[in-house]
Amino acid sequence: MCARPIEHEHSHVVNVESRAILCACRPCYLLFTHASAGKHRAVPERYVHMPDLVGGRAWWETAGIPVRMAFVFTNSELGAPAAFYPSPAGATESLLALDSWTQLMADNPVLADLAPDVEALLINVEGETFEGFLVPIDACYRLVGLVRLNWKGFDGGTEAWREIDGFFAELRGRGRG
Repeated sequence: MCARPIEHEHSHVVNVESRAILCACRPCYLLFTHASAGKHRAVPERYVHMPDLVGGRAWWETAGIPVRMAFVFTNSELGAPAAFYPSPAGATESLLALDSWTQLMADNPVLADLAPDVEALLINVEGETFEGFLVPIDACYRLVGLVRLNWKGFDGGTEAWREIDGFFAELRGRGRG
């Protein structure tokens, strides 16, 4: 943002108008941590693991998401939730019923302060396991990148699923909850 070199480990900000995620040095990042920062928002560093997301399975069925993982965030420009799932083509948007999202938020108080545009609910469904993660939005796009980079054929292949499972294991380790 300011053209100052950034470290390998660095922060991000989101341009809420264009939905672009920008790399930022720490001083630039700190400039955008306030709600009145204009069109840019700092991406928080909070991770919360919800191993048993209340009402999650019912919500998932009404959402009609055709894959085992998706993320939802509130888009402040639209004033509505936006749901996406990682695919070999990138982040694919899925239509979302507002009433089911509102109910899921009400059933899980930890989601009450989900920061619009910069935090998301990331859901992973595997067999009978249904877990949620409150994560920074850049973590969701890191997952999208893993899928795009590693997906082979129709089912993804062993390497892709090893990377995806490793990603979720890392989130479980980082998330309090």
